[in-house]
Amino acid sequence: MLLVKFIDEAKIEVIAGNGGNGAVSFRREKYVPRGGPDGGDGGRGGSIHAIADRNINTLIDYRYARIHRAKSGEGGRGADQYGRGAEDIVLRMPVGTVITDIETGETIADLAVDGQSAELAKGGQGGLGNLHFKSSTNRAPRQSTPGEEGEHRFLRLELKVLADVGLLGMPNAGKSTLIRAISAARPKVADYPFTTLAPNLGVVRVDENRSFVVADVPGLIEGAAEGAGLGHQFLRHLQRTRLLLHVVDLAPLDGDADPVAGARAIVRELERYDPALYEKPRWLVLNKADLIDPAERDARVAAFVKSYRWKGPVFTVAAISGEGCRELVYAIQRWLEAHPADAPVAEP
Repeated sequence: MLLVKFIDEAKIEVIAGNGGNGAVSFRREKYVPRGGPDGGDGGRGGSIHAIADRNINTLIDYRYARIHRAKSGEGGRGADQYGRGAEDIVLRMPVGTVITDIETGETIADLAVDGQSAELAKGGQGGLGNLHFKSSTNRAPRQSTPGEEGEHRFLRLELKVLADVGLLGMPNAGKSTLIRAISAARPKVADYPFTTLAPNLGVVRVDENRSFVVADVPGLIEGAAEGAGLGHQFLRHLQRTRLLLHVVDLAPLDGDADPVAGARAIVRELERYDPALYEKPRWLVLNKADLIDPAERDARVAAFVKSYRWKGPVFTVAAISGEGCRELVYAIQRWLEAHPADAPVAEP
């Protein structure tokens, strides 16, 4: 099996082609006593475009091919011959790529739809030949204009995966197991932290005509907003989601671990990283209920919710066995249908 390393950030340099220079030329033919100017225009320089391609899912190619240069247009020639324009360059990128000008901070494009294109660097226009400068008072013009320079930019590429629902939580909270339980995705799972090293996308099929996409990103730890752990590298992938599921390990193997303190730490890191992400609708999913005695389960859930002071939706699941997952999936689908992607989203 071929494994492609997941790369979600890259920096590239794009250099559009210069326009060709206009020509200064005069028609000189036998038996044509008054030839006149016939210098043609220069050709247009090649531009550089980006296009979203759903068949690409990583920016790894742009880690190794950093400079992209288009050819310049040909210069004009005599006999009214215009220079040939250079071909444009098309860079194919994953759907969800955000392109930013490093020097100005301007967002050049947000390729959120398959097939969407954007111009990254515009080629220079060709110069004018002396053919354009003749007039009744200037029968033999000797001026022309040079071709324009093409644009030159340094760009940052950031990939933000497109998903309806994002899974949020500490390492080993069971996010990967949950995405395996509700979708066809098969991320690696194990009983140690930091199993997930790259975002995983899974399509959750509710029925024949209804489905949604869920994203599982590496777990967060306290200090993630400053770069601690792995999760901070992938928080951007939650920015496009419409609903966040905060997955909490209700029965940690470490008896001294405090699930409430861990949940609060995650929310603090979320707010510090991006206040807009913190404001997204968020549900609480208490996982690993199968490790708790059924007689104590309701009391344990109630105690957690009270201590955490949570007033939003709460779901208790056992992702390893699938218990409670069906109810969660149907609740998510109903919420997504009630809150279309283009409608303003309110806290549930």
